[in-house]
Amino acid sequence: MPFGRSGWRRVFTGCLVAAWAAAGWWGNHKSLPPGAQVASAFADVPADEITFIADITTADAYGRPVVSQAIFEQLLEIVRGARAFIVLDYALIDSAQLQDALLQKRSALPGLKVLLLTDPASNLAGGAPAARLALLQSAGVDVVVTDRGVLRDASFLYAGSWRHAADHRKVIIADDGRGGVCGIVGSANPQDAQGLWSNAALRLTGSPLEALLASELALARASGWRGEEAPFAVALAGTATTAAARTTARVQTLTEGAIRAALLERLDATGAGDAVDVAAYKLADRAVVESLLAAASRSASVRVLLDPGEDTQGMLSGIPNQPVANELQARSAGAVQVRWYRTHGERFHTSLVAIYGRERTWFTVGSANLTRRSLGNFNLEANVAVEVGPAAPLAAQLRQYFDTLWSNRAPLGIEYSADFAVFADPSPVDYLLGRVVEASGLSAF
Repeated sequence: MPFGRSGWRRVFTGCLVAAWAAAGWWGNHKSLPPGAQVASAFADVPADEITFIADITTADAYGRPVVSQAIFEQLLEIVRGARAFIVLDYALIDSAQLQDALLQKRSALPGLKVLLLTDPASNLAGGAPAARLALLQSAGVDVVVTDRGVLRDASFLYAGSWRHAADHRKVIIADDGRGGVCGIVGSANPQDAQGLWSNAALRLTGSPLEALLASELALARASGWRGEEAPFAVALAGTATTAAARTTARVQTLTEGAIRAALLERLDATGAGDAVDVAAYKLADRAVVESLLAAASRSASVRVLLDPGEDTQGMLSGIPNQPVANELQARSAGAVQVRWYRTHGERFHTSLVAIYGRERTWFTVGSANLTRRSLGNFNLEANVAVEVGPAAPLAAQLRQYFDTLWSNRAPLGIEYSADFAVFADPSPVDYLLGRVVEASGLSAF
């Protein structure tokens, strides 16, 4: 029987659908670029060489901003102290102060090597960020716009050159001018528009930064950088740990999916007597949600402080945090405690998980949101994990930071956080919408 026109049309349509599905699957599962999914060995370092830095913005009883910002100033301090090299990798870069600091360093030290990686979102045609990057490049800074094409696509809905993934890291690594290496890993972008956002970061030195620096150089190569690596290797060769006499902390750098693996391993080991504190801009990753619920079911204390997402426009306002928070409360019968950071036009952009055990305190800080896109090997992310004794000053500092925000330990009239009921969202429609956009990769988070 002759194969009719409609039969050929069905065959052709089937081939197109199969090709589209294959392209989507490949985009989801292709090999990661060199430098991705790094889990360094633990390095023993003196705890006093690790600094927790918090940017906090709130308002007083009259609505006037109350601002405490330190991350950007420490970033500039690292830039000004460098003598051999500076590597920066930020999702968004648009800061006049940082631009001027880099130009001044290049003018004063022409031999200084500066490598700047950023997401294509910073290189908008005709915009101020693009002009800043062009100026830096003309001054001898190696500007590398991350090639999203080498990343996996978070969505199985193949969209050609568009990628539902991004360079989301927030890292600076430089020599310290004294033969060592120092850096900051956190959640803050050096972008003027985000200058009042609340964030958290760690400043650290020495060997824990080696794997992360190697990762940055490899990712730059994957995006077309053809510069020399020798200046960075020479600087690293000069870093020697001084921890032998006073080791009090174990430090590990983690990127992409390695962040999720380390976090789940620690959460799944919690039980009665342990405490888990989460401060997050976005929480939606199903494995993390289930691990938090399981920890609470084993009688661990679990507190979750979230951005309410009220500044997100349109149908995704409050998603994913509000429906996920409702799920945590409902499924744990209140055992998972949730509060909301009080934002006033800015964002609570922190990404911090701390686990307090009887013998050790472990925590991770960095760029990764607690979402599939950040933890599932789609976005480029960078975190630091630290393990210290429960009586260590660093552990006490973390507790004080979280308790201050959680319990509103502030002068009269200042409210850092609000009760769960203020932004509770029991809507099944919002919950389903959040699950769909998270699983499909179509969300911005």
